[in-house]
Amino acid sequence: MKKIGFIGVGVMGRHMVRNLLANGYEVSVYSRSKDKLAAFLAETGADWCDTAAACARGRDAVITMVGYPQDVEQVYFGDHGILAAANIGTYLIDMTTTDPRLSVRIAQQAAACGLHALDAPVSGGDAGAKNGTLSIMVGGDAADFEVCLPILQAMGNTIILEGPAGSGQHTKMANQIAIAGALSGVCEALRYGELTGLNTQKMLDSISQGAAGSWQMSNQMPKMMAHDNAPGFFLKHFIKDMHIALAQTTVPLPVLRTVCEMCVELEAQGHGDEGTQALIEHYRRE
Repeated sequence: MKKIGFIGVGVMGRHMVRNLLANGYEVSVYSRSKDKLAAFLAETGADWCDTAAACARGRDAVITMVGYPQDVEQVYFGDHGILAAANIGTYLIDMTTTDPRLSVRIAQQAAACGLHALDAPVSGGDAGAKNGTLSIMVGGDAADFEVCLPILQAMGNTIILEGPAGSGQHTKMANQIAIAGALSGVCEALRYGELTGLNTQKMLDSISQGAAGSWQMSNQMPKMMAHDNAPGFFLKHFIKDMHIALAQTTVPLPVLRTVCEMCVELEAQGHGDEGTQALIEHYRRE
């Protein structure tokens, strides 16, 4: 299990590839635009493949980390997709946050082709990807999970098999639902502090160490205070995740739905390529 194909070398994917290389894996990569990866390829020495199929062929494992469910669909299915190109016995690890139903479909088709599929979305943002401390939520067969665990350990430190195919994605949906509430709470707290004239740094130092403390508060509020909307995780991808979560159940999710609506408005105003901390812009308009 040393030869890995990695498809989707974006903000987080680049750090994940670096960590795989640092752990002794031979990594070949494919992404939509080679031009954007020139410096990365020169720095890391990762091998470039011209197609997703070429990146999958002859590998022990193939990792995908693309943007949207339609991107997952494109790279896995079809005459030139991963499922058609990968050698029998190859392990397929989709780390994209995508629709759980699509993950089940991939797993079923993979099994029919003599392949092994896991859905393994992550949480932790660009910092977690860089530091190799991602939380990885895995769905699939227990035996396949054990085989792939060393690969996952090169990228994360909290790695849990959640259940059968699709369970990793469902767990990630629960993660995104919780983030929506925490992120909006941080925004409301900060805006309250701004409008009442508090020293917001002192406020943050005080409340982040108590019962109100959270990862969102410690990591996102400082960026909001600095008016830094640079993406660690794109707002547009968070919107995609929230829409997926809302489509999975008829259970009312009022906080998630409200936050999703706010983020959709922000995307329409040009904030989609900013980080999720850009949600504060909604409150600063009020």
